[in-house]
Parts: sequence; C-alpha cells; structure tokens
Amino acid sequence: MRFHLGDILTVTTDVFVAPDGFGAVHKLLDHMTGDTLFTHQLPRAADECKPELLRQHPDLAAIVPPTFNGEAHVRSWLTEQADRYGTHREVQPLPTGDHTRINPLDELAMNHPHLAVVPVVRPDDTP
Repeated sequence: MRFHLGDILTVTTDVFVAPDGFGAVHKLLDHMTGDTLFTHQLPRAADECKPELLRQHPDLAAIVPPTFNGEAHVRSWLTEQADRYGTHREVQPLPTGDHTRINPLDELAMNHPHLAVVPVVRPDDTP
C-alpha cells in the first residue's frame, strides 16, 4: 500500500509532518500492524513500525527534520524532501510476530494504572 512521505517520516523521525493529518498516520500504522489501533496505542505501534520502515526505506534514515518555525516551514521542508525522495512510498506490513496485539482497554489500564477504566457495554440491537 502507498503512503505519503510525510506520513512515513512522522513515524521514522518522531516529528509530526504528515500533510493530511493524524488520520493518515493512523492508517499507516493500522496497515503495518494489521490491527485496528486505538489512539493511545499509536505510540507503541510507531515504535514497533519505525525499524521496519527504515529497513524497507533505508535512504530515509538520513532525514533529520529541523526545528520548525510554523506550519509554512513544515510544508516547505516536506516539499523539499518529496522532491528529493518522492511523494509516496510502498509500505509492506510488519513481519509476523513484530506487532504485539493488546486489548485496547487492557493497554489503557496498563498505561494509566491510577485511572479506572470502565467499559460501556451496549445491549444487542438485534431482535
């Protein structure tokens, strides 16, 4: 599946430069993990996916974003990178076993043990 360079760089550089927003990065991480991730699971998924993205695209390891001065600076820098490295790249899923599936509510409780995680169970809508 093809993804914008900015989405990939957001994961490989830990700097948010995705031109189409948060949802595009979420889609990339869902694709790579084969999971349907909740927002609080994205940092862990990014940590799992980063080495594989750099293995698939080793030339991107040399890219180090500057300290940005506003959104226009991000856009112009990303345009320069896209001119040099291409706007989109094919990304393959993680190899089997490289993603740890954790129930989203269990992970939320693990990440925030001081909070009570209370699931809401809706009654079945079918007759």
